[in-house]
Amino acid sequence: MSDAALIDRFLDAAWAERGLSENTLDGYRRDLLKLAAALQPAGQSLAGASREDLLAFFAREIRAGRSPRSVSRYLSGFRQFYRWLVREGRLTEDPTALIESPKLGRGLPKALTEEQVEALMAAPDTGTSLGLRDRAMLEMMYATGLRVSELIGLSLSSVHINQGTLRVIGKGNKERLVPIGEQALDWLQRYLSESRPELVKGVQSPVLFVTARKSGMTRQAFWHAVGRHARAAGIRQKISPHGLRHSFATHLLNHGADLRVVQLLLGHSDLSTTQIYTHVAREGLKRLHEKHHPRG
Repeated sequence: MSDAALIDRFLDAAWAERGLSENTLDGYRRDLLKLAAALQPAGQSLAGASREDLLAFFAREIRAGRSPRSVSRYLSGFRQFYRWLVREGRLTEDPTALIESPKLGRGLPKALTEEQVEALMAAPDTGTSLGLRDRAMLEMMYATGLRVSELIGLSLSSVHINQGTLRVIGKGNKERLVPIGEQALDWLQRYLSESRPELVKGVQSPVLFVTARKSGMTRQAFWHAVGRHARAAGIRQKISPHGLRHSFATHLLNHGADLRVVQLLLGHSDLSTTQIYTHVAREGLKRLHEKHHPRG
């Protein structure tokens, strides 16, 4: 069986067994195809790769300037692949078993200040259909803490206007109910009544947020929109759509929200994933203390 066919079988199994997102599966595919291409000149296949082959691949990537985080991502995907091969009986030994992950410093998420968030929200020109759509998307992301993939994947049927909630399908196909909040709900209703009809022009579409081409928004399109509006708002630091999710969690904790409530809203299966935001909140408190306390 060719490497490409083997990768496809692995991805089908990973989706069926663990319900991984399309983005995760695409990442696995890219990384495994890259490894297959690196092995090909030596006449080696993915199934025949040894621990030394994988270490040589990682060494080349590091020399090419790849960060420890990127190498760790490669190793994580390769581990899933080779463990699957062992379970399927295609291999007797996992070549990744004795390879250690590179040491990673735990980076803190880049959260905006509440003033920056207000400036960002005010940046889109809501007198236009696209500007009103962008304002609604920004408000929704900050109000709900959705992942970008969850936001652009929302359907009309996932919104419950009367209840003020969203039904979200997150990682691992896990469903959660998320409150929207009054301001975001107001902007969403304006988008639905004023902007969306102008954008779809009578075309039936189940997607909540659409483009001028009547199709669903993409991650890249929303990424560019956030960057454009951030520049218009005078925000100099680089931000991404995910930065609004970080800001949502950090600001909730700063205002006294319970960590487990934030965990449920974010859709984290493990509380330790959410706990990184307590470090962000703590750093903000330290800066306030240093700035305003007489002995700071």
